[in-house]
Amino acid sequence: MEPTETATPRLVSAVADGVATVTITRPAKHNALTADMWRALPDVLARMATDPAVRALVLTGAGDSFSAGADIGALREPGDAIQDLSVRAEEALAAFPKPTLAAVRGYCVGGGSQLAVACDLRFAEEGARFGVTPAKLGVVYRSSSTRRLVSLVGPSTAKYLLFSGELIESGRALRTGLVDEVLAPGQLGGRVAEFTRILAARSQLTQAAAKEYAAGREDRDAYWDEQARGSGDREEGVAAFLERRTPRFEWTARD
Repeated sequence: MEPTETATPRLVSAVADGVATVTITRPAKHNALTADMWRALPDVLARMATDPAVRALVLTGAGDSFSAGADIGALREPGDAIQDLSVRAEEALAAFPKPTLAAVRGYCVGGGSQLAVACDLRFAEEGARFGVTPAKLGVVYRSSSTRRLVSLVGPSTAKYLLFSGELIESGRALRTGLVDEVLAPGQLGGRVAEFTRILAARSQLTQAAAKEYAAGREDRDAYWDEQARGSGDREEGVAAFLERRTPRFEWTARD
């Protein structure tokens, strides 16, 4: 018997030790996102993006799943409102100016995969299952979402996922580049905490520039050269290395 939903579907956010965590919280429905949850995500991300205490962000799901995607009931509504909301949330996540990591357990399907792919990195627990399922519903996947998937896993794997809607397990996801690390059961949380501490200790200047360049932007060399000259990060990094101490990088994004 499927568990009864007793809690209001919501996004739960918290910040600790430089890392923001956003948890998709609707475990009775495998964290399927309602229209209100899709609508709320860009605003949550906007607050985190401008918070100077946030140096990295983790997106995860409550309980034993990342997210089963959009609430299917909402797809019965006429028009493309839900798809518009999901793409807007995906784009906000992809544009987040600091490193993002999806921590995946259980199902990561449909809109859940859409959000995971929009993150910079994806760590998964063994047994996680991934699927891009619009072909099961007769939904046309948006061009921006398709291009992002292709850039991550290549045309052949993207076509396999999009054409079939079949789910793949964590080992195959790792081999195709859909995920970056696969952890044994019980180890995902510890590894994510360890790795995000590393991210939070590194130069935000380096990370922000690298994130833009990796996304294909080619018109900001002069901007990043100017930022580097005025940041003091290089001098601090070299001094910390020579003095065998942890660097204290101070540059933060301002726009």
